Amino acid sequence: MSTRYVVLYESAADVLRRAPDHMVEHTAHYESYAARGLLVGIGTFEDPAVNGAMCVLVSRDAAEEFAAGDPFVVHGLVVSYRILAWNDVLG
Repeated sequence: MSTRYVVLYESAADVLRRAPDHMVEHTAHYESYAARGLLVGIGTFEDPAVNGAMCVLVSRDAAEEFAAGDPFVVHGLVVSYRILAWNDVLG
């Protein structure tokens, strides 16, 4: 078992309209974390404008840094987020 850190995003109501304007920057952000082995999963839930998105990182520091610097957060596509410790029983 290992502890991972889940970032849960609450999306802005207009996220689907605005996301394409920031997708290149957002993708570069998450790919850099993945390449360093800090990000193990990321994606939206069904109907992201209602249900948001999440990502899973390997440490609380990485999760906090990731969320604070995510272009979707910086540009207001994410209206709030929270970070939760998660016990990955398969990890």
